Amino acid sequence: EILLRKDEACSSRPVPDAVTALKHHDKAVLWIPPNETWQTIRKVLRMYLTSQHKLDTLKNIRENVMEEALAFIRNAGHKKAAIDVGMLGFAVSLNQLSKTFFSQSMTASYEADDIKEFQKVVETAMEVQGKFNLADIFPVLKSFDPQNVWRRAKKAFVWLEEKVEVKVNERVQHRDSKLPKFGDVLDSMLDYSVDNEADFNLKHIKTLIVDVLVAGTDTVASVTTWIMSELLLNPHMLLKVREEVSQIVGEDGTIEEAKTLELSYLHAVIKETLRLHAGSPLLAPHITQTQVQIGNYVVPKNTQLMVNAWAMARDERYWEKPTVFMPERFLKNKMDFKGQHFEFIPFGSGRRKCPGMPLAERMLSLIVASFVYYFDWDAKEEIDMNDKYGLTLLKATPLVASPKVMNK
Repeated sequence: EILLRKDEACSSRPVPDAVTALKHHDKAVLWIPPNETWQTIRKVLRMYLTSQHKLDTLKNIRENVMEEALAFIRNAGHKKAAIDVGMLGFAVSLNQLSKTFFSQSMTASYEADDIKEFQKVVETAMEVQGKFNLADIFPVLKSFDPQNVWRRAKKAFVWLEEKVEVKVNERVQHRDSKLPKFGDVLDSMLDYSVDNEADFNLKHIKTLIVDVLVAGTDTVASVTTWIMSELLLNPHMLLKVREEVSQIVGEDGTIEEAKTLELSYLHAVIKETLRLHAGSPLLAPHITQTQVQIGNYVVPKNTQLMVNAWAMARDERYWEKPTVFMPERFLKNKMDFKGQHFEFIPFGSGRRKCPGMPLAERMLSLIVASFVYYFDWDAKEEIDMNDKYGLTLLKATPLVASPKVMNK
């Protein structure tokens, strides 16, 4: 009822104190109420980033970045070096997104220290938004920031905003000089803002890019880590994925993103990982905009509502052996994560469903298919499957493994 039938009444958000550290938090698509600003931002996302047409148009960028990453992994394999798989997933997704927005990478190389710093800042930004904060319960404490949450959030957001602001300001100057356009997503958004400045301007653009970079990189890095951890613990499943991927590899030895979407077992593995290790175990909270009846309860206006996606995905009423990693369960049914099967909603449902879901699915498919097909991975230490919670569910200890080149 909360996410579908009473969606309109329950679709606003309580804004955590940490989010107010964002310079233009009133334009942050995850947290603002479903007003005209929110509708415009979602419209821009669809038009220039997540529609089927744009996903197809921009896939070459993601494939080229993947090729760059594969070269780095092959080099590491020749050196018998170990790699932090999550950090690598983060770097790939960061460069895929930054090249999509800016036509250039945010980092100099896959060995650069700024990747580590970028990931640390993003993890902090996600953690503080989901962290229990006394200041959210007792507003009188906000000015005291007793848990240092707001100050940590401010430091992380300022760092991210400065990175994005430099790129956007450089592009504005480039356009003012009447130089040829790049034709990327940033140019498209700037073009749109010229005719719709009252509804969508530079403040919206900068905030939206920060939102996408943070949510996109954190989700892809985290889920990639969990997928690879589960596959290394279940080598027969890894071999099944590799065998399936081998069927779509081109004559030149490359993997096309579009073809990875056809791989049923790979997607069963992705779904099962999202079921057991949900990106957001507690969906971002909702708040009622009006008094509403939910079930047998009359819920007052401004009541905060929490949806425990983690518990629903492990409910033995709906899942056989719910704590066991069994990708095969998704081969037997048509269940997906698009929000219509409420026992499995890792990206949410209804009007507040994650708008980046179609892009995340493609990025994960290409990254995991490439990691598994081209390399055999050797984890030097026992794989720890404990987790830690922020706004997303992260692995408590990184997955560090050495790649051995399997297919060139």
